[in-house]
Amino acid sequence: MIVGVFALQGDVREHLHALAECGVVARPVRRSEELAEADALVIPGGESTTMSKLSIEFGLMEPIKSRIAAGMPAYGSCAGMIMLARSVLDGRPDQKSFEAIDMTVRRNAFGRQVDSFEGPVALSGIEGGPFHAVFIRAPWVESVGPGVEVLGRVGGDGGAGGASGDGRIVAVRQGNVLATAFHPELTGDLRIHRYFVAMAAGRQP
Repeated sequence: MIVGVFALQGDVREHLHALAECGVVARPVRRSEELAEADALVIPGGESTTMSKLSIEFGLMEPIKSRIAAGMPAYGSCAGMIMLARSVLDGRPDQKSFEAIDMTVRRNAFGRQVDSFEGPVALSGIEGGPFHAVFIRAPWVESVGPGVEVLGRVGGDGGAGGASGDGRIVAVRQGNVLATAFHPELTGDLRIHRYFVAMAAGRQP
């Protein structure tokens, strides 16, 4: 299986390394021809307004939207979560997304760079205990549609919230599309990447 990583901006190298450790062929995607060769796509952390602008300039916005709408599995971390959202709050007026998950996301919801933090997040469907999550100028999910499964929350109950509780939503899945507000590619913990690879291969319910 070939898993592409959107490579116009963001922490591309870290995702490529994590995916390779999961036993797939990981390739950067900068052009539509490279996208066409990918079986699945990862959208990394970075700066969502820049990603939006560059994806339009490089002719990737509509091809990516079409591929995901047609069933291509996709995963986005941090800015990648924003790029997968149907609605974005506090974005630029001209900012566009791939509109792959029926959710509303707030940009930089946890604060500025100095407000970045790390902490445990319990994730539904991922074994091995809470995930040590790294939040850097992270978004959170304000609301989700009926077809979206909430996999993890943080805060609200004094700590990791799991899929239930009143904390902020930081991990979701809708069909073949997965998103987290945090950066698993920066931790060395491959569980989320393995979950996505299994999901893309049809081995996850």
